Amino acid sequence: MFNSVEDVKRALADCQYIATNEIATVLYLAEKLGKPLLAEGPAGVGKTELSKAWAAATSRELVRLQCYEGLDESKALYEWEYAKQMLYTQLLRDKLSSLLADATSLTDAADRLGAEEDVFFSERFLLPRPLLRAIQSEKTTVLLIDEIDRADAEFEAFLLEVLSDFQVSIPELGTIVAKHRPVVFLTSNNTRELSEALKRRCLYLYIGYPSAEEELEIVRLRVPDLAPQLARQAVEMVQTLRQLDLKKNPSVSETLDWARALVTLNARTLDNETLENTLTVLLKYEADVERARRALRRQGGNGHGRSYN
Repeated sequence: MFNSVEDVKRALADCQYIATNEIATVLYLAEKLGKPLLAEGPAGVGKTELSKAWAAATSRELVRLQCYEGLDESKALYEWEYAKQMLYTQLLRDKLSSLLADATSLTDAADRLGAEEDVFFSERFLLPRPLLRAIQSEKTTVLLIDEIDRADAEFEAFLLEVLSDFQVSIPELGTIVAKHRPVVFLTSNNTRELSEALKRRCLYLYIGYPSAEEELEIVRLRVPDLAPQLARQAVEMVQTLRQLDLKKNPSVSETLDWARALVTLNARTLDNETLENTLTVLLKYEADVERARRALRRQGGNGHGRSYN
């Protein structure tokens, strides 16, 4: 589908994703080698967006599994449709009565019912969740396992079979092997250390905050209505804020939110009033807002934030 790293960069750019050479190279290799890709880095730097852009670039369905504490196999892999099973049981009541009519004992009746269990634990009553959907798909999908670091270590261990052999085991049905191997993306915000076993099965990619020029290119591409000079000022401000000792640095997604906010406000320049009134689009903790204001006052010396007039 893509014959070079440059092809990958161009395809992602067509889907409004600006990829560095490293990102494009690792993604190219993950596709060619059939390996899952583990992307780590701060929240909001484009890890999830990379999988969305790749699904769009390759015209594949994106199947997403959002991880959280307490996530288990039934939510990620499959569930039995018990309500449907009960409905079928009621509809087949006469047939079951006929089957058990000449049973000589409870044991005999139980054995006869047991022989019919396969009817009720078949794919007819199976409700596929994201992992099984990706495995059973008739076409290659992009499987996003988002924020794997939020899931418990037990669930991470459960994933190893999927990531190494692209298959899942269902006790009542046996092993189901992928008809077409999905392209797997895992993302992590580093809230906990992932196991070596999981990392060994993946190609690793760290996505950090972009340089000023890279971020400016992203803003120009995603928010083309923002005036060029204002876009540069906004990116410079975000880069300045990231140098402070904040509880949460502004992410790329928040830079884009801010850029869209400036367009919405018809801002022409980043004056002090606009900066003061929109700083919370970038910063989500009061302590960070106050720290940023103090730092900007020191830099600008006017007591109301750095002047960008």
